[in-house]
Amino acid sequence: MALPLLATKPITQNARVNNFAIGGDEAPRTQVDVEEQIERAYRQIFFHAFKADREPVLEMRLRHGDITARDFVRGLLLSRKFRDGFYRCNSNYRVVEQVVGRVLGRDVNGDQERIAWSIVIASQGFGGFVDALLNSPEYLEAFGLDTVPFQRSRVLVGHAKAQVPFNQKAPRYSDDWREISARRAPANPFGGSGVQFSGAQMSPAWVGGQPPKLAQMLWLGLAAIGGLELLRLVLATMSAMLATGSAG
Repeated sequence: MALPLLATKPITQNARVNNFAIGGDEAPRTQVDVEEQIERAYRQIFFHAFKADREPVLEMRLRHGDITARDFVRGLLLSRKFRDGFYRCNSNYRVVEQVVGRVLGRDVNGDQERIAWSIVIASQGFGGFVDALLNSPEYLEAFGLDTVPFQRSRVLVGHAKAQVPFNQKAPRYSDDWREISARRAPANPFGGSGVQFSGAQMSPAWVGGQPPKLAQMLWLGLAAIGGLELLRLVLATMSAMLATGSAG
């Protein structure tokens, strides 16, 4: 049986108001064509999508009216790009921050909401977490089925400007993932008396930090052939120069 979502409440009394800015992802227009919906969804979920990151099948289904904008957003969140680039690079707490910021268009309401949604991820998986957000009353009231999520403006008491958009202030992953990636990468490849690699990237075929004997022999053979060819070219050049000098 799935655990119920813990009750949470906002941690501030900041007032949310309608955004009257013209254009941009923070002020979605009431009538948006499907191509603009697609581009806005990519910017909201991925911030920037390369050609290889796009989902042509989802795009086609949205253009044909087979799915809604909410379904398109769900497909992007469950795509391989998002799982590899966001979900697997972060702890559950940070995944909550990343997804809530993109889907609900606001910051997480403190540790209480982080814990509540982290429990959903642990008990129902990432897909269950995404469905719970997209089916939540807050999402349906703010965006409905046909509006791509956007950063909802939050006017701070005593401040003339609203908060910075989430996807401009939240890096994709935190410092701990960068440190882990650095430890996994090869370090000091030419340290010591031979080729030494540290981390988990070394091929299992290597023994004691050394490549297989066959690979070493092939490399030495190619190096010897290359050296002889270089020597031949140098001698041929010198011979041609001497012959030209003698003829003059």
